Amino acid sequence: MSGLTPEILLRAYAVGIFPMAETADDPELFWVDPELRGILPLDGFHLPKRLARRIRNNPFTVTVDTDFAGVLAGCAEPVPGRPNTWINAQIRDLYGRLFAMGHAHSVECRQDGRLVGGLYGVHLGAAFFGESMFTRVTDASKVALVHLVARLRKGGFRLLDTQFVTDHLAGFGTIEVPRAQYRRMLARAVAVPAELPRAMTDAEALAWAAGPTARDSRAPACP
Repeated sequence: MSGLTPEILLRAYAVGIFPMAETADDPELFWVDPELRGILPLDGFHLPKRLARRIRNNPFTVTVDTDFAGVLAGCAEPVPGRPNTWINAQIRDLYGRLFAMGHAHSVECRQDGRLVGGLYGVHLGAAFFGESMFTRVTDASKVALVHLVARLRKGGFRLLDTQFVTDHLAGFGTIEVPRAQYRRMLARAVAVPAELPRAMTDAEALAWAAGPTARDSRAPACP
């Protein structure tokens, strides 16, 4: 797919399509437009109790947009059961340029200063398109996802697109919607401005990820 620019890529996302490569070594890209689209409803996010307890112990230092290239490289690493990925050199270049434009973001998890997990995606209006995640230690990518959802909720986002549904994502409440329904949701989301908050503690992330009911229950009672 020659001549692909970040601007064309954003227009593609705005109408519901995204690029992939067959393998990391394949120089070509192709467009993907799933008949059934994976989304994680922000008002239906399921936060497992075990993971919430883990986050309360502050296992990682979580940041946003401090090492986009490192997260992209981590997502492209081969892992057991997945010897190759769809992240090729053109993907790295295009999404690096989207990051420089403020349209791509990364969430990083560090342990003792070392990058051990994270995720990245594309931001357009009030829609966030999750691209990939990785983990080098237990729960790192899951913690990154909780922090992402918390920030999306706080920032007024309306759509978290996961592209597809995996067993891993289904445990957090990810569902499939038909293409036509997804496009209606997408059109409404990209028309609304939203910003991704950067700074957030683990306690704040847990409160925002758990939803407004949980946050309200933590507030002191009115005299």
